[in-house]
Amino acid sequence: MLRDATPADFAAILALNEAFVAVLSPLDGERLARLHAQAALHRVIEQDGRIAAFLLAFREGADYDSPNYQWFSQRHARFLYVDRVVVAGDMQARGAGSRLYRDVYARASRDDVPLITCEFDIEPPNPASERFHAKLGFREIGRQQLDSGRKTVSLQALDVAAGHTSLGKIDAG
Repeated sequence: MLRDATPADFAAILALNEAFVAVLSPLDGERLARLHAQAALHRVIEQDGRIAAFLLAFREGADYDSPNYQWFSQRHARFLYVDRVVVAGDMQARGAGSRLYRDVYARASRDDVPLITCEFDIEPPNPASERFHAKLGFREIGRQQLDSGRKTVSLQALDVAAGHTSLGKIDAG
């Protein structure tokens, strides 16, 4: 079941984030509560009574200190930034990530937001995320180095206004 996240989900969300912290930024309960309060979308997929995936996204104008979010803020007047999408290992390649992104795409379309933005690591590499986002129609619009050059991210955008994304074509199954 796809639904809005609630504070009751925070322990499971933090555990999922920690399981994939190598390709995400760390998250603690206090920060998660602050991000949840500002999020345009904070969604979870619940399966068999457990949180199997989550997505956290922000609109422009959020008070968010992420350097990646700030990069998009400096360049785009209107966007929906996917800060993180995490899918439990046993649910990967089973459509959960695509389902979450379809939800983001529907929100962006409904609210006339022209871009969905995100980033993924290219140093160290995250080839699964790179393949996933390419399949959905995202394209690189920039790169930036973080952590004193130890990390490089690919800054990605999906042109919702163009209406030709594969996200709009993925069936709801």
